[in-house]
Amino acid sequence: MTRSAIPSIGLALVCTAVTSLAQTVTVVPRVSVTETLTDNINLTNVAPRSEQTTEIAPGVRVTVNGARLKTYFDYSLSHIAYAQNTSADRNQNTLNTFGTLEAVDGRVFLDFSGNISRQAISAFGTQSQSNTAVNANQTETSTYRVSPYVRGRLGNLANVDARISRSVSASDGNAASNSATTDTVVKLANAEAFRSLGWTAQVSRQRVDFSSGRPTESDQLNLGLTYTLTPQLNLFADAGRESSNYTSAGKQSFSTSTFGLNWRPSERTTLAASRGNRSFGSNHSISVEHRTARTIWKFSDGKDVLTAPGQNDFGVIGNVYDLFDRQFASTAPDPLTRATLVDQFLRNNGIDPNAPVLGNFLTSAVTLQRRQDLSFALLGVRDTVTFLFSRSSSNRLDTVSSSIDNLSNANTVTQHGLSVNYNHRLTPDHSLGMQWSQQKTSGDVAAQDNTLKSLGLNWSAKVGRRTSASLDLRRVVADSPTNPYSENALTGRLSAQF
Repeated sequence: MTRSAIPSIGLALVCTAVTSLAQTVTVVPRVSVTETLTDNINLTNVAPRSEQTTEIAPGVRVTVNGARLKTYFDYSLSHIAYAQNTSADRNQNTLNTFGTLEAVDGRVFLDFSGNISRQAISAFGTQSQSNTAVNANQTETSTYRVSPYVRGRLGNLANVDARISRSVSASDGNAASNSATTDTVVKLANAEAFRSLGWTAQVSRQRVDFSSGRPTESDQLNLGLTYTLTPQLNLFADAGRESSNYTSAGKQSFSTSTFGLNWRPSERTTLAASRGNRSFGSNHSISVEHRTARTIWKFSDGKDVLTAPGQNDFGVIGNVYDLFDRQFASTAPDPLTRATLVDQFLRNNGIDPNAPVLGNFLTSAVTLQRRQDLSFALLGVRDTVTFLFSRSSSNRLDTVSSSIDNLSNANTVTQHGLSVNYNHRLTPDHSLGMQWSQQKTSGDVAAQDNTLKSLGLNWSAKVGRRTSASLDLRRVVADSPTNPYSENALTGRLSAQF
C-alpha cells in the first residue's frame, strides 16, 4: 500500500458513510501559511547558513459519527520553499486517521488507522526540533493498519473474538527496513463461568516481514483464569506455550506464564499491572492514573517486544498531540470524541499539535524495549501546564538478522527525555506559551552520546471567527561529538478554517 493511497482510502470511507450509512459527517477544510527565519538551516557548527522558509499547508479534518461508521481523518500536505536555495523545495505529508466500521450488527467489524509523520533515522545522528530544517537524519515515515474481526457467542459457554490484523510501516528512501506484520488471534472467554471465577483460552500467530533482514514468527497458546475479587478488583493468570524464532534461526518452543491485576479503587484512579515470562525472558506492564478536578497524573512502565519501526505498544509519545491524547483518555474514553477535543484544545491555546516532544529512531529487526513514562497535566481556567519524563532502553532481540540499524552496532540505546509546556490565556482570544525540552541519548561508547535542548516562546491569537495567528521564538542547542550546533529561529503562522 502506497502512502499516497491512504488519503484516498480515508475519503472513500467518508463517501461511503455519506451515501449508504446516513452518518453524521463534519468536514473542516483549512490552510496555513508559515514563515520561518533561521540562522542555521543546515544544523551545523561549520559555516552555518541563514534561511527564510515558506510553508503552505492545505488540509482537511473529517469526522464521521454514525451508527455504523465512526472515524477521524486529519490530513495536510505542506509545500516548503527555501528562499536562499539552501535546499530543494519539497512536499511533506501529515496524517492521523483511525476508525471502526460495524459491517454486521454486533458481529463483524473493521478497525483501521494510519499515520504519517517525520522521524529521526538514527538515535546518534543529528537531532532536530524543526521539520523544515535540512537534516539528512530525518525521514517521512508512515504506518497503516487494517483489522477485521468477528464477535459472537458459543451458546452459554463463552464469548468469541476472532481477529486478523495487517499493518505496514515504511520510510522514504533506504533509511531503514520497511516491515509488514500479520497478526491472527482467536480468543474464547467466560468471565462468570463459576460466579466470580472465569476462564480464557487464546491462540495467536504473528509474522513480521522486513524488507532487509529475515522474517520472524511467533505462535502462542494460552489458557487462563480470571477472578473478580470485588467489583473494583480483578485478578488474572495464564500459562501456555510459545514457539518463535526471535533468538534463533529456527523456531524454538518455550513455556510462558502471566499474572496480574486490574484495580479501580475510585472513578478517578486506576491501576493495571502484569508480569510474565516469554521466549526471550521476563516482560511486564504497569499503568497508573489519577485524576482530580484540574489535574491528570499518569505513569507507565513496560518491557516487551517491538516488531515494527515506530510501534507504540507502550503508548510512546512522539508529539504534543500524542501527549494530550493520552492525558485526555480518561476524561474522553471515546477515541473520536477525544480526537476532536484534543484538536480544539490545542488550537484554542495556540499549541502546535505536530511539535515533537520526545524523539524515537528507526529499527530494522525485532527489538526488546523497556520504557517508562511519567506525565502530569494541570488544566486550569487560564493556565495549562504539562510535564513529561521518559526513559527507554532498547536492545536488538533478533541477533540472527543481518539488517543494519543503531542496535546492530550498539548493544543498547538508552534515551532520557524531559519536556515542560506552559500556556497562559491572556484573554479569550490571546495566549502566551513557553516550552522547554531536553533529550539525551547514549550508546555503548562515549562517541555515540548526544543531547538536544530546546527553549521556545510563543504568542497566539484569534484574528477572526475562523482565523488565527501565532508567533514563535525558539533556541536549540545540540551537544554531540560528531555534529554539535545551535539554532535560533523566528516563526510566524497564519491559519484559516473554512
